[in-house]
Amino acid sequence: MKAFKTLLAASIASLAAPAAFAQGIDEQVNQAFATATGPFVSFIFAPIPGTGFPWIVMWLVIAATVFTIYFGAVQFRFFGHAIGLVKGDYSDPNDAGEVSHFQALATALSGTVGLGNIAGVAVAVGIGGPGATFWMILAGLLGMASKFTECTLGVKYRNEYEDGTVSGGPMYYISKGFNELGLPGGKILAVLFSIFCILGALGGGNMFQANQAHAQISGIVGDYPGWITGLIFAAVVFAVIVGGIKSIATVTEKVVPLMGILYVGAALIILIANYDMIGWAFGQIFAGAFTGLGVAGGMVGALIQGFKRAAFSNEAGVGSAAIAHSAVKTKEPITEGFVSLLEPLIDTVVICTMTALVIVISQQLIIDETTGVYMLNEAGSAIATVDGNTGVALTSAAFGSTISWFPFVLAIAVILFAFSTMISWSYYGLKAWTYLFGEGKTVELVFKIIFCIFIVIGASASLGPVIDFSDAAIFAMAVVNILALYFLMKLVRVELNSYAERLEKGEIKKFGH
Repeated sequence: MKAFKTLLAASIASLAAPAAFAQGIDEQVNQAFATATGPFVSFIFAPIPGTGFPWIVMWLVIAATVFTIYFGAVQFRFFGHAIGLVKGDYSDPNDAGEVSHFQALATALSGTVGLGNIAGVAVAVGIGGPGATFWMILAGLLGMASKFTECTLGVKYRNEYEDGTVSGGPMYYISKGFNELGLPGGKILAVLFSIFCILGALGGGNMFQANQAHAQISGIVGDYPGWITGLIFAAVVFAVIVGGIKSIATVTEKVVPLMGILYVGAALIILIANYDMIGWAFGQIFAGAFTGLGVAGGMVGALIQGFKRAAFSNEAGVGSAAIAHSAVKTKEPITEGFVSLLEPLIDTVVICTMTALVIVISQQLIIDETTGVYMLNEAGSAIATVDGNTGVALTSAAFGSTISWFPFVLAIAVILFAFSTMISWSYYGLKAWTYLFGEGKTVELVFKIIFCIFIVIGASASLGPVIDFSDAAIFAMAVVNILALYFLMKLVRVELNSYAERLEKGEIKKFGH
């Protein structure tokens, strides 16, 4: 019996050893990577002195404001025309490009609509209170002008090849646009953008998504090795991305509307069930935006959280969406600028606001009945919540308060969000990769295989610093992109004025009418 116990203990130890060894390696990689990349991450997300406001968020918001003013509030003037373009009213199937306006919009949306809309909004509202929603909406509306600017340039300066494929995005319009204007440094900025784009695609657009999807699945079915989730996701993602943008667009045009209907539909059920509280919720949002309602940081805290969430959610100004929109079938670059401005509206103004309203209406945030203001948690860093939930758990609890089975729907939504984000960012990373290393089937296949390997790594490991670094790389893309947009925006205004004049004269006609 003693020998059996010894043998059993040895067997358990032998099984545990690889896991402990893997965990040890994971920790060593974490520490080494954090030491190497820490200064870069700290710089990108550093607050403006004397505030808690990350300078990178201010960089994005100021740019969005400048573009809104410079183009005469283009996002509102041409909103109706943008809807007509998405519907295909002006689409000529013989135009150069690979996907329709709707497919391009769906592909770009699948790269931005994701965990930020579920967990990120909960964090913003949990810290900044309901008032954060107001500033989030404002930043989303302003961000529509940033998307318009970068996506117009994406189509204007794309490369069109003999086989019908195209390549576009900031790396192309920075190098070509600067060259056209006789400005130096375009090639250097384009290469820098491409490097940041590849790093962001492998991290935030890949490993983080795989990691969160595994966490959701294991939370329902029980704990199991992450590499299993990674292999399944890698196989499915590879099957989609091996077919290029047309294959990706075919999937996203089905998955994105499904995600939207699933998530917004559930939110509407809750809002309808609590229709008598909708007015009160909006009152909390407006009051909180300008008074803070006693939350940590007051009005400034609400503003910071709202702007931060909008910037992190819709990526307006980052330049990533311009890569997807560049593949559209059109001979008028400005038309895709109009289509792309719908993106922040759907992502931030609609979906993020829905999440915030459900959290506020479900009364997961605890209010002091005597003063009418929100109570802070013990640390004083955020609003106290029922059961102490934060992030995705707070959103899940808010929806679950009315729909008991919603946590399961949320898990499916997170998996779909993760999958769609991965296939979109695979395309962004691929185009940055081919810009650096040249076009060709072999070059493309190498990147696609690397991308799928990183899916398995992301699902298997908890590489915190790697994710932090990739997030920083995504926002470093915005530093390069917006700097270039300030120089190139006059080229967009020429396109806008020309198109607006022809549209007014009736020269731009609906196709087939």
